[in-house]
Amino acid sequence: MFANPVLAAAQRALQGERKEQCLIPSVQEPLKAAAASPSGKWDSRYAGAVPHDTSYYLKCVLGGAISCGSTHLAVTPLDVTKCNMQVNPAKYKGLVSGLKTIIAEEGAGAVLKGWLPTLLGYSAQGMFKFGLYEYFKDFYSNLAGEENSKKYKGWIWLAGSASAEFFADLALCPMEMVKVKVQTSAAGSWPTSFVPATKLMIEKSAETRFPFGSVVPLWSRQIPYTMAKFFFFEKVVQLFYTHVFTAPKETYNKPTQLGITFASGYIAGVVCAIVSHPADTVVSLMGKPANKGKGFGQIASEFGYLNLCTKGLGVRVLMIGTLTGLQWWIYDTFKSAMGMGTTGGK
Repeated sequence: MFANPVLAAAQRALQGERKEQCLIPSVQEPLKAAAASPSGKWDSRYAGAVPHDTSYYLKCVLGGAISCGSTHLAVTPLDVTKCNMQVNPAKYKGLVSGLKTIIAEEGAGAVLKGWLPTLLGYSAQGMFKFGLYEYFKDFYSNLAGEENSKKYKGWIWLAGSASAEFFADLALCPMEMVKVKVQTSAAGSWPTSFVPATKLMIEKSAETRFPFGSVVPLWSRQIPYTMAKFFFFEKVVQLFYTHVFTAPKETYNKPTQLGITFASGYIAGVVCAIVSHPADTVVSLMGKPANKGKGFGQIASEFGYLNLCTKGLGVRVLMIGTLTGLQWWIYDTFKSAMGMGTTGGK
């Protein structure tokens, strides 16, 4: 018997449609496929569009180094003035007057004192701060499980940032000590060039407590600072995408997403500056020869707790707000360029 050509064509069309339907889910649901871990169980590292593998974390390490190193280097003049205002508030009473005093007494180049240990120290800190934050955020999310990681997201941000900063400060401490000593020493009393200054810090380690003598006040300053920095950044980003930019995050172009990143970072930075300022003042005061051998508590008591909280705070708010906003913007710009998307969301 001869096959009916019309019927045969209809059957072929139906078979083709079924094959096409089988292919559609794999094309339309890439995110669902990305969320599946190799074990088949829920895993925070595979819960987004981009898997958080070793390559991802290493890119975050590099992005953090670029972000922190470049921004701290850019605000070195503000940092020099702020440190001197903390150490000698009677002489350096404000940002503008402080800058003028430094330039008048030591020359224009003095406002860049300590630029190299700043670059080296904060690049190292940024590597651990951002890279380990991404790692610990996934680590604690997996410990909590899928449901609890969403329910207690804020606590995971706090735990991840605190853990990351603990290690970041160990990387920062030696160069921070060199930086502060160079920036706050009276003209001619300490070398300002990097190699001679570091060499003298090592030779006089019994006096300077180099390389980790400031790590405890650094932890006191930086861990609360970083917890505030990451928690409030993530929270403000979440609020932006929940109440202002309410469409799915991926529908907004990169300039809009990065604008949200900068605004969130700046707001977080203002909070950070206030939270960490007293400990930051103590770190600066430890560089004074008059405070040689004194402990954290004694220095704070002698300087006055109100002074710890207020001297140089205005400059620090300006510096840290701008710094934090730029850090997050640079970091997320780098992540976007690497195809990793921006940080945070609903």
